[in-house]
Amino acid sequence: MAVRAVRGAVQLERDEAGHMDEQVGALLTALLERNGLTADDLISIWFTATPDLHSDFPAAAARKLGIVDVPLICAQELDIEGAMPRVVRVLAHIESDKPRADIAHVYLGAAAALRKDIAQ
Repeated sequence: MAVRAVRGAVQLERDEAGHMDEQVGALLTALLERNGLTADDLISIWFTATPDLHSDFPAAAARKLGIVDVPLICAQELDIEGAMPRVVRVLAHIESDKPRADIAHVYLGAAAALRKDIAQ
């Protein structure tokens, strides 16, 4: 079993805790489903949020999905002029037999513009 990394992102419509839970939950669900993963395959997850998001920790959405025994951490993205606003990014470390080229990175909605080269 190899250790792999899976990337993803979603842009929120507004800075509201319930909306963040919904959107980050959808991102994590898609990331797991598209890669055929369960919570047992997760090693750790890094979340970052743009500086304009203050309503909640993105990791709270993972806990609400039942991802309770996986190390999670949240950090703030760099405040770069012209960057896409209200974005939560994910970097998940997983155990998988898939080759690196077969890992599905998930960029939902407008966030797909962030990585057109790997967005599924």
